[in-house]
Amino acid sequence: DMSLVGPRPCLSNQKKLIHERKKRGVFKIKPGITGLAQISDINMKTPTLLAKTDQKMIREMNLYNYFYYIFKTILKIIR
Repeated sequence: DMSLVGPRPCLSNQKKLIHERKKRGVFKIKPGITGLAQISDINMKTPTLLAKTDQKMIREMNLYNYFYYIFKTILKIIR
């Protein structure tokens, strides 16, 4: 089960990212296709920053931000 907006799923071998996300409660919500990290060009090469960004997205999630992340994702794809 996935949502359109949420933290991108990680691979089982990404131990550092898994640890950082567990520490921040990121796994409590459904993963998604896009989110704050994706529109901010943060990727899995910086696991601590990615987990912190996912945590921030979860804390600040509301209906406006949900559609804002989708809109910004579409703009990035078009460009």
